[in-house]
Amino acid sequence: MKMPSVRSLALLAVSAAAVALNAGAALAQAPYPNHTIKILVGIPPGGAPDVVARLVGHYLSESLGQPVVIENRTGANGNIASEAVATAPPDGYTLLLGADSAIVINPHIYSTLKIDPLKDLLPITSVATNQFVLAVNPKLPVKTLPELVDYAKKAKPPLAFASGGPGSQHSMAMAVLRQRAGFDLLQVTYRGGSPSMQATIAGETQVLFAGGESAGQFEAGTLRPLAMSGKARSKRYPDLPTIGEFYPGYAVDIWLGLFAPAGTPEPIVAKLREAVQTSLAKPEVAAKVNVSGSLEPLILKPAEFSDLIRKDNEKFGKLIKELKIRVN
Repeated sequence: MKMPSVRSLALLAVSAAAVALNAGAALAQAPYPNHTIKILVGIPPGGAPDVVARLVGHYLSESLGQPVVIENRTGANGNIASEAVATAPPDGYTLLLGADSAIVINPHIYSTLKIDPLKDLLPITSVATNQFVLAVNPKLPVKTLPELVDYAKKAKPPLAFASGGPGSQHSMAMAVLRQRAGFDLLQVTYRGGSPSMQATIAGETQVLFAGGESAGQFEAGTLRPLAMSGKARSKRYPDLPTIGEFYPGYAVDIWLGLFAPAGTPEPIVAKLREAVQTSLAKPEVAAKVNVSGSLEPLILKPAEFSDLIRKDNEKFGKLIKELKIRVN
């Protein structure tokens, strides 16, 4: 058998390299998206961000023609999911459905962050806004916010409240209320709103700021709602007063947004933004957001969303400094 010459081997190597290069170029130039997109969520299944992520994923898949999978990376108030997305390739295939706390609160309280969410995560679009419901275990003998404050001031040992951990919006909302109302509570941390809710139903804790995932529990009577955390009364719970009606100026509203790794090309970001916002603008999708999580779609222009992030970063930076909240 005649062995190939050195020249023949060299030509074969060049040809193989050219084929590989052309294949790689073709893949790089393939229209986005051409395979599965992954959306990471920093809390367990069942909480509002998870509910919203699954709705967004469903409609993104319909719009873009590719599978969208939701992956729950829990822990550290969303930092684990944020870090995973920030360090992923900026190609539009790994995204974050992030709560405001992961973006504008964590940088002020965690001294060991591996990323800067404000620089390493690129805002794609706002998605939804929400407010908490201050709720208690129904065995607690209180039916109004003033009754809770009075009871908490006298309770020995202090009442326990469930939160998503230091820096979570649950924790921040309660820290401000405690400061304004002048009472103390024992904070017990969980990996998100859904575990916090279950703990309060079970009696492990007595108080929590519940998300929209708790709507069924209010109707079933396993949690007793007392007041809303936002600027205005909820459309879903119009009879519940806001905390601000008792403590003027108190308001905690939460937003959720979709983010990509910094450096993701603008055409990909624009395509994702258009797909999400077009879906959210449909009445039937807005209704599902409301029913599933007691949330409202939040459709902002890119500059408006960036401005919201900037203002909230300044607001929470000042508040956290005043409250002296810090996580090592």
